Amino acid sequence: MDNRIWRIARRPQGSDFAAALELVSAPLAPLAAGEIRIRNTHLSMDAGTRLWLTDRTDGYQPPLPIGAAMTGLVLGEVIESRADGFAPGDLVRAFGQWADISTLDAAMSGAIRLDPSVQDRRAWFGPLGMNGWTALWGVERTGAARPGEKVLVSAAAGATGILAVQIARLLGCEAWGIAGGPAKCAYLLEELKIAGAIDYKAGDLETQLDAAGGFDVYFDNVGGKLLDAVLLRMNHYGRIAVCGLVADYAAGTRTAPKEFDQVLMRRLRVEGFFSPDFMHEGESLTARLRAWYEAGALTMPYDVTRGLEHTLVAYGKLFAGANIGKVIVELEG
Repeated sequence: MDNRIWRIARRPQGSDFAAALELVSAPLAPLAAGEIRIRNTHLSMDAGTRLWLTDRTDGYQPPLPIGAAMTGLVLGEVIESRADGFAPGDLVRAFGQWADISTLDAAMSGAIRLDPSVQDRRAWFGPLGMNGWTALWGVERTGAARPGEKVLVSAAAGATGILAVQIARLLGCEAWGIAGGPAKCAYLLEELKIAGAIDYKAGDLETQLDAAGGFDVYFDNVGGKLLDAVLLRMNHYGRIAVCGLVADYAAGTRTAPKEFDQVLMRRLRVEGFFSPDFMHEGESLTARLRAWYEAGALTMPYDVTRGLEHTLVAYGKLFAGANIGKVIVELEG
């Protein structure tokens, strides 16, 4: 049986993914002990995976080798198992391949059996998934946000940012978001009812930040020049939770804040965090997120592209700022 799979043919330049990844057919190998095979129904598009396509060896994960299958979070049903705890028909989320079928080591891939009673299974990528875990951990633990504090989130109309501003509100904070364009800012203000939205594309970013006042917590998904602007508007003893550096991913740059001295002048704490840091807390994080989600207090819009062959179109949206909410590829079954 052949499987369609996105293969890394070369390192992409900027966001030209079509010149770097190719859709190929390959036979399915027999399962090894400890492995499961999943028929993917959904692929999660996440900006952080862009780093895996570079040749950097100092990132939070080694680069994927040329010739390998592209990897990312997948959702689907088990069709074959040689791993304890997994049986055909189980709904599973794991780090698998951008493919019709993922073959993976159940333990190494972080495979988790999911509750099929959740009506919209896409929620296992968004509010109940890694984006939800990251948003909650980053605001509450890394950012140490306290009720009454002012929390600013960059890329606030993206999958993690949308959840981070909502969680900040739920924790009793004054939530602000930075997003690009009036449509995204309107969504944050009118749909999510956060305290304020800053449009970085409007041309008066610093004026908008000044008007918003000082921030106690900055949940940073972007890095780059935006981080410089925010460093100058942080309150003393503020915390910066570094979740992502999307400004660097496609450009191949490295964030080097000119205003780094503000870390000393304002006695700031800057800390990066990444999902493996809190994988062991997944069950408790999910329980809290699910309570909010089922109460209607935590929502997520989905940007859905259908068909494995259109995966690169969906992936490109992350780096063009063309989405509101979670970008997902839905596979045709």
